[in-house]
Amino acid sequence: MLSTQQLAELRLQLLKEKSELEEHFDQNDHLGFERGHDHESMGELSSYDNHPADDATELYEREKDNALLEHYKLQLGNINHALEAMEQGTYGKCEVCGKEIPTERLEALPNTTYCIEHSPDQVTSHDRPIEEGVLMPPFGKFDMDESDENVAFDAEDSWQAVAEWGTSDTPSDLAFPKDHYNDTYNESEESIGYVEDYENFVGNDMYGQNITVYPNAQHEKYEDALDEEGIMTSFGDLPAFEHDPYVDDDK
Repeated sequence: MLSTQQLAELRLQLLKEKSELEEHFDQNDHLGFERGHDHESMGELSSYDNHPADDATELYEREKDNALLEHYKLQLGNINHALEAMEQGTYGKCEVCGKEIPTERLEALPNTTYCIEHSPDQVTSHDRPIEEGVLMPPFGKFDMDESDENVAFDAEDSWQAVAEWGTSDTPSDLAFPKDHYNDTYNESEESIGYVEDYENFVGNDMYGQNITVYPNAQHEKYEDALDEEGIMTSFGDLPAFEHDPYVDDDK
């Protein structure tokens, strides 16, 4: 049972903590969350001229401020609740079981109204962000490159289609530096819109018949490469009637 002096000391401690929190909110404008947009708290008009890494740092700091703000609000709410319990004469007893809360616990945490067994803060969450179920580095389940005979437009292709217009990387950021800034992204040497080089100059009708070769610069480059290697196709020399297929049969 708390004595009158102990109760008075705990009340003063709660009032002091409440005053400090309210002053803290007033001085920093609720950590800048009273403003209309994130840019206002950073003194920026937009993100247009910012490096993505700088924006990422600001986002991290903003998320940290948000977590601190929630913590301060919870702490202030607990203080007000404890002061109300004092006014009602129920302070010092657990709201769940009604047992006396040890004095040592109240001195260490005067804003609590629960015993240690029924504290709502004792549960530790082990949940992970739901995004981790679908997004795994670098492209997770949306990278189809490892699938047999797959030419689907996957997540990596989507990124490459955007990255060819420019990224924040420089040639020195890549393991194999590129000659041009427009090529400073992952696997920029990959063909876009086709898989094999001969698809640039070989065509057929809608029924897969009447295969025709259309001479162009890509055709000449392809033939020169084959002549240099001394092979018939990029797959090597094929039998006269292709008795041995060079791709796996569907099963």
